[in-house]
Amino acid sequence: MPATTDHERALRGASLRVTRPRLAVLAVVHDQPHADTNTIIGRVRDRLGEVSQQAVYDVLRALTDAGLVRRIHPPGSVARYESRVGDNHHHVVCRSCGAIADVDCAAGTSPCLTVTDGHGYTIDEAEVIYWGVCSSCSAP
Repeated sequence: MPATTDHERALRGASLRVTRPRLAVLAVVHDQPHADTNTIIGRVRDRLGEVSQQAVYDVLRALTDAGLVRRIHPPGSVARYESRVGDNHHHVVCRSCGAIADVDCAAGTSPCLTVTDGHGYTIDEAEVIYWGVCSSCSAP
């Protein structure tokens, strides 16, 4: 009997059935941070052969709902998925090529992450997107 993988443990820990499509999608998201849905579908098909687009969408929704992956959607971009969850990190996006990188939580006074009036909400996450030009695009 093969050893249980981290992805199998994660699925079981989230009370999700362990299926080949779920394992494949989770592996792709771990291997390809900030991948878009089309990239994920292509990589899953590379691993499994034929799998429907709808099946991948359904798996991504289930994994997102279970907190195993995070969906990000920078303005002007398609939705992306990542496996880094639960740490309230942020992203930097290249205005030229669209590359996305993780940025640890902002510190200091600007931008303000502590709201002056939370309108009664219990705030547990701040979504900050930094915009700029990546080193590859700004190289001469």
